[in-house]
Amino acid sequence: MPERGGRAVRSVSSARSAQRVPRVPPAPSGREPGLLSREHRAATACFTAVMFLAGFAALAVVPVLPTAVADLHGLTLFPLVAGGFVAASLLGGVLGGAWSDRSGARAPLAAATALTVATLLVSAAAGTVWQLAAGRFLDGLAAGAVAVAVNAAIGQAYPERLRARVLALMSTCWVVPSLVGPPLAGAVSALWSWRAVFYGLAALTALPALLLVLVLRRLPRPAAPAERPPRPPLLVAAAVSAGAAVAQYGVSGRDGRHLSAAAAGAAVLVVLAPRLLPAGTWRAVRGLPATVLLRGLGSGTFFTLEAYVPLMLVTERGVDPVVSGLAFTGSALAWAGASWAQGHLLDRVPRHRLVAVGALVLTGAVALAVLGTLPGLPALTAAPAMPLAAVGMGLAAPALTVLSLTHSPAGREGRTSGAMQTNQNLGQLGVLALASAVLNACLALGGGRLDGYRAAFALLLLPAALLAALAARARAD
Repeated sequence: MPERGGRAVRSVSSARSAQRVPRVPPAPSGREPGLLSREHRAATACFTAVMFLAGFAALAVVPVLPTAVADLHGLTLFPLVAGGFVAASLLGGVLGGAWSDRSGARAPLAAATALTVATLLVSAAAGTVWQLAAGRFLDGLAAGAVAVAVNAAIGQAYPERLRARVLALMSTCWVVPSLVGPPLAGAVSALWSWRAVFYGLAALTALPALLLVLVLRRLPRPAAPAERPPRPPLLVAAAVSAGAAVAQYGVSGRDGRHLSAAAAGAAVLVVLAPRLLPAGTWRAVRGLPATVLLRGLGSGTFFTLEAYVPLMLVTERGVDPVVSGLAFTGSALAWAGASWAQGHLLDRVPRHRLVAVGALVLTGAVALAVLGTLPGLPALTAAPAMPLAAVGMGLAAPALTVLSLTHSPAGREGRTSGAMQTNQNLGQLGVLALASAVLNACLALGGGRLDGYRAAFALLLLPAALLAALAARARAD
């Protein structure tokens, strides 16, 4: 969750008063301030509103994408439509992180929230699958900036002891949207039009977004930084984002043009992506590099399940879109419940152990998705894979966020959050691209689509297993 999509939050360290909102001393009574205390009430309310709007938009849109892509005669470009959002959020994360480090989080939050409404209108008016992909790309730009700005702001505004609880609250903000958004969107799409879902979301979120922008302007500005943060590699981030989108287009077909695009996009990612990450990330060096790597592995596995399980259920198993929407609802509730548990019931368990447990649960979800492709089993066999995977990520994602904050250098919360967001997106794009390539390869060899989905889901066992095996390398000593 925003994680998700979106899907979770990250950043922190202890001494940063020169650059951040000053630390609040304990209350005179001896009780330390809580999330709703006078010191934190405004920040908690604003971040809650931001995540609520983000969750409502994200959860209602995703279930109708298969229907929208099919209606626009672009089913083969589904990886681009789904992956374009993630590719753009990579760039949005770098922009949001840099902006937050330099001037605080309220300006990027306000701008990205307003942009979200505009992107819904672009997607609603789509006459081709390319316009839909463009709308999702712009939405990803806004979502990436929101996720990183919220994470950086949590590092700026809250002490370490409150971070796990703030992350749990951010996940809880997705509960109401998960109960209302997906089933309602599925029903509107089935009975009316998928366009009505986008137009309706734009109308419903326009006024709250405007009010939120006004409220964000009332938050106090952070003190001027003692040292100006280094300039982020924005051109590199833009190139990586474009390369990721090109790679997603490349894996949507099997002819020479698509293969060339896939190769070019992959080359850009291999050469430039490491410049956006801590040194040693892809070698799982202990500390922040390993933490960033694990975020990519987990998010890639979950995102691919979330993209392909509904697509398989609707297009191959004949499941009604309303039922598919209910699976998204179950996922959001499961993520929020697991996140709440890690922040309240399991707050004394070492974070790296929660990552390992979440990875094992995620592996079980992948196995269930594989079983759901067997023709002899009921059509809905794979549906529970989504909420089960959400339980695993609800445990692992917030734990990784807390670990990243612990490992973060002082005054670099935005950059650390940007690195986590970047590799989350790279993981999602990379794993989705590999799964798409496996699916297309099976079709090229004469296999059925269910055979292709089975092979693609089986591929996900590898990143899930690596997440479990490498969890200890993110340990906070």
